Amino acid sequence: MISITEKTLQDLEFNTVLQTISDGCNTDLGKQKALEIIPFKEKNTLMNALLHTSEYVSSYSNNNAIPNHGFENINNEIKFLAIEDSQLEVSGFRKIASLSETSNFLLLFLKKFNDYYPKLNEKASQVQVTKEIIKYIDEVIDKYGEIRDNASPDLLNIRRDMNAVRGKVNQSFGIAMSQYNALGYLDDIKESFVENRRVLAVLSMYRRKVKGSILGSSKTGSIAYIEPEATLNYSRELKNLEYEEKEEITRILKQLTTSIRPFLNLIIQYQEFLSDIDVIASKAKYAHKINGILPAINDKKRLFFRDAFHPILYLNNKKKNEITHPQTIELNPESSIIVISGPNAGGKTISLKTVGLLQLMLQSGILIPVHERSETFLFDRILTDIGDNQSIENHLSTYSYRLKNMNYFLKKCNSKTLFLIDEFGTGSDPDLGGALAEVFLEEFYHRDAFGIITTHYTNLKILANELPNATNANMLFDERTLEPLYKLHLGQAGSSFTFEVAQKNGIPFGLINRAKKKIEGGKVRFDKTIATLQKERSKMEKTSLNLKEEESKAREEGKKMESINAKIKDKLERYQELYDSNQRLIYMGQKVDEISEKYFNNKDKKLLIGEFLKIVEIENSKRKKATAKEIKEKQVIQKQVVEEVNVKVEEIRKEKKEKKLKANLVVEKPKVALKIGDRVRMFDGKAIGTIDVIEKNKATVNYGVFTSKVSLEALEFVERPK
Repeated sequence: MISITEKTLQDLEFNTVLQTISDGCNTDLGKQKALEIIPFKEKNTLMNALLHTSEYVSSYSNNNAIPNHGFENINNEIKFLAIEDSQLEVSGFRKIASLSETSNFLLLFLKKFNDYYPKLNEKASQVQVTKEIIKYIDEVIDKYGEIRDNASPDLLNIRRDMNAVRGKVNQSFGIAMSQYNALGYLDDIKESFVENRRVLAVLSMYRRKVKGSILGSSKTGSIAYIEPEATLNYSRELKNLEYEEKEEITRILKQLTTSIRPFLNLIIQYQEFLSDIDVIASKAKYAHKINGILPAINDKKRLFFRDAFHPILYLNNKKKNEITHPQTIELNPESSIIVISGPNAGGKTISLKTVGLLQLMLQSGILIPVHERSETFLFDRILTDIGDNQSIENHLSTYSYRLKNMNYFLKKCNSKTLFLIDEFGTGSDPDLGGALAEVFLEEFYHRDAFGIITTHYTNLKILANELPNATNANMLFDERTLEPLYKLHLGQAGSSFTFEVAQKNGIPFGLINRAKKKIEGGKVRFDKTIATLQKERSKMEKTSLNLKEEESKAREEGKKMESINAKIKDKLERYQELYDSNQRLIYMGQKVDEISEKYFNNKDKKLLIGEFLKIVEIENSKRKKATAKEIKEKQVIQKQVVEEVNVKVEEIRKEKKEKKLKANLVVEKPKVALKIGDRVRMFDGKAIGTIDVIEKNKATVNYGVFTSKVSLEALEFVERPK
């Protein structure tokens, strides 16, 4: 069973997460339930809660989105139903009918899509589906919230009588208005309404001449509002009928309340179910915002949060368009305690809070923003000591308060505890407080507790290095600018960079040197060594990142080459098929040519037909009967091959054309005046000859075997005999 104190919830700002989830709820009851979320005590209940949220998140990416589950709070109606002989109002019945309708629809939906939402359907299957409640209410109240005329026979008769009397009221009033208007007793407006009753607007001077009941007058007193005597009798009758209607409606609603009362527990279940779904939906919205997932839950005591984000910081930075740096942290029996050191403002506290808050969220059924390969196990207790906890009420200093807190830790710490302590050991003399903190850490270690602490104390860094199952860690800083990189590195303690930070902030170098002389040389050397190692680590991190980028590029190039090789191999196979097909056709052509020649010589048709049949049978023996699908595939492949060949031919033609154009663009050599005896050749030829005779623009060229007369313009100079 998990035990979490209110202080831990405050230290980890868990209420901020709950407030965000509460704001995402659609109903008041859902908002209230969200604020009351606490870690689950039973593992089975916790896993169900996590799977409910995970399934709801999946509805955002499939085609079967979970339908609306909003409702109006019916707590008052539930109270009245629990009282015998009570009566609900019409609005209350409408809310109950709407609640029942929404619940039934959602229950049937989850049953239908059980494959998508098995855990949500398992929860829904505990609630009964019934249309009896809706049926009872719909028989009495219509969709506009009015009592139906046929809700009872008596009500139907009363309303019929009321309609008849209203007709008589209107008729008698019309006669009276026409009569007195003709006599000139009425004002220009003629009529009005007083106390929801129709009256004549009579001029004050004639009010005694009009028979009826005066119900009022205008502000100036110039008009008297009179209900005619003939109408008055019918109005009294109508009022009596209205009273009877009201009494009958009260009786009907009381009877309906009695009919609904047996379903009280089911109605309560409906409201609880829909409010739970409202909270689950809001948790899913929150998970969607922070990229929350459900990591693996193990029993081997390994907490491994890869690329973990602090959800509150992530959402705040998202609003400001700022980057949030994820952290990767691991706790296991071989590395159960992590001691984080390094200068302030580097992210130590955020790293510590990230682990605590994510573990707390997960154990409360809320998905967390980590990498999908993350995993964790469940703790029975999470203890925190974060921030300045000075108690003014109890007159305790920060250190006294922290000592009381450490005493509580010592009482509760065991192998199923996660403890988180920020600035461990501070608040007292560095040597004495550090020694006490060292003892506390040893005690936590020997109890096999899991924990993360942040500190500046050297002795705690040394202790973490000496204990086999404890690990030092530091927040990386840029080695040149000393700017934080907000990245946690496990395996090495961090320097506080005390003097380096002081120098960066403009403290005179002479003062820094004086400060160094006032402390033990060993401490300075130790801190300097750590600082140097941390700088080296920072350089290695950069180198590692560069190597990873290069490796990623090499992988991409490799994939491209594989793809190109596959395409080339495919093309070669297709060309081979085309080649084989062409060779077969050439062979067939040769055979046909041989047979044709034989027929040409002997004119033997019988032999010709026999030879043809023989070739056809040989070819058919090689074939197998192809299906329509195979024929179609072959045609497609042949078409593709032909298209590829055509493309290749076009490319070759284009290439030749470009080469020819380039050749034409080559600068011509200066032309040599040709003489007898020169060795020459034609521009478009290869044979070289000797000029024997030149006559006008023509030359006789001797090629050895023959001579040719050629235009001098068509000849290219090769060489001149020495």
